[in-house]
Amino acid sequence: MDSVVVIFISGLISLFLGMYQKPLLVLMTNLIGLTGAFVLFFFYGTYSSILKSYFFSLAYDSTGILLSLLCIFMTALVLLFGYGSQSKEPQQYADLTSLMMFSLTGGLCLIGFRDFFMFFIGLEILSIPVYVLVGSRKGNQASAEAALKYFFTGSFATAILLFGIALVFGATGSFKLNEINFAILSGLYTPELMIPGSLMILAALLFKVGAFPFHFWTADVYDGSSKPVLAYMSTTVKIAGLFALVQLIGLVFGNLKSYWEIVLYAIILVTLFLGYFSATQQKSLKRLLAYSGISNTGIALLSIMRGADFGGRNMVIFLLAYSASALILLVISQHASDEENDVDELKGIGYRNPLIGISLLFSLLSLSGIPPFSGFFGKLLLIQDILMEHPILAIAAILSAVLGAFVYIKLLLHFFTKEFQGKAVVLNAPSAAILIASNMLILTGWLILFI
Repeated sequence: MDSVVVIFISGLISLFLGMYQKPLLVLMTNLIGLTGAFVLFFFYGTYSSILKSYFFSLAYDSTGILLSLLCIFMTALVLLFGYGSQSKEPQQYADLTSLMMFSLTGGLCLIGFRDFFMFFIGLEILSIPVYVLVGSRKGNQASAEAALKYFFTGSFATAILLFGIALVFGATGSFKLNEINFAILSGLYTPELMIPGSLMILAALLFKVGAFPFHFWTADVYDGSSKPVLAYMSTTVKIAGLFALVQLIGLVFGNLKSYWEIVLYAIILVTLFLGYFSATQQKSLKRLLAYSGISNTGIALLSIMRGADFGGRNMVIFLLAYSASALILLVISQHASDEENDVDELKGIGYRNPLIGISLLFSLLSLSGIPPFSGFFGKLLLIQDILMEHPILAIAAILSAVLGAFVYIKLLLHFFTKEFQGKAVVLNAPSAAILIASNMLILTGWLILFI
């Protein structure tokens, strides 16, 4: 709870510091705030907070703490990553970074929510700044178009979500998750309201995470965003959104599984393959990440099928590996090509800088599910969780992972083509630090299992 306030205040201070047009001062303010929030979350539960009585709608278990720490850490890396390009416009820099900080506060609320009030507030605080960030590239038509499409479709999903929450309230008379769960367990609810309400909430959240059939916005929005904004969407936004979906549907509405299981079963099956099939045809790295992210969303959604006993730490490992790998690819492409990058421009980049070569190898092998990287353990554990209860879905996930390995290894061979080496790529200190930190996450993230 204290961490959320610290991050919000840091973002507010940095917003006012923008009047001085000193990007470095703004960056340091945000990083200090993120460091303080990280420390507070690390020691969560070991001290008594004076704000506890005011934040009774927020509570974090061990999985929530790990994911909150990951979101804070990833946001810090994204701020470092974006400094080089975003600080070139000092009038705008404080606005962009403050929006990320405000969005992060929503993401943390979305991880620790305990009633529908905090859930909705967290989701909207997370989403609304991202609508603005997507359209932040001045004079770029693709960015403006992407922001408009994202805003209108997101607003439509929000309306469906609110309608669903209203129906669930009408069915149970409560907005608190524990009371709703008790009502479902004891049968003290109105099925005519509860069933369509839970399905509407599921549909709205599937849109937010870009799963089939609500995936249509992802490629255009990713393509129109700047790379730092895309990095933020691929890390913090993705982590918070997926965890909120799994926690809400799996834990709260898990006992209504018979009503939505077949629908979700079909959605996951299509999502697992749709993204990778589309990714094989892409020439833009941004669009490739968008489509491959759809299939990775399908892997993460496997956790819902476990219901209340889903493996929280297994999901943490998977999200950690995916976000670190996506960040590596975006950092490297920022240094190696122009803003409207094409995959062909990155031929032979693995030979232009040793750290880039190692980072590409780690990230793409992790995304492919090759041991001993965290991506392998994340996919393995999520598939293992549902193997006995849903063998067909587990087999489909394995086949999807094989198709994904084809996409990523093909990309890896493309990056290590000797005849197209080109000129050397020089990394600045922040980018090198980001790549090293992300590589460490990919290599050691699976050790979370033993914490």
